[in-house]
Amino acid sequence: MSYFTFFIISFFILSTAVTTTGVDWLTALSGTGSALSNVGPGLGNVIGPEGNYQSLPDSAKAILSFAMLLGRLEFFAVLVILSPSFWKS
Repeated sequence: MSYFTFFIISFFILSTAVTTTGVDWLTALSGTGSALSNVGPGLGNVIGPEGNYQSLPDSAKAILSFAMLLGRLEFFAVLVILSPSFWKS
């Protein structure tokens, strides 16, 4: 349950962050979902099956790159690395 909760919270936070770079909601939501879940292309005209991520602003690409790392490294591994108790031992 905590994995699902952390996934949903990070999905909405990262989607909002991508939206603040000037990207529309459909592109932000589908791009973030695609990056976190490590699945194929997003939805819409920008990053859909006929598009790519080239037209996105650099800041949106950086956020989506972080989301991809978060999805690939698994959420719990990132949480452990970021916790202070891990570095005290």
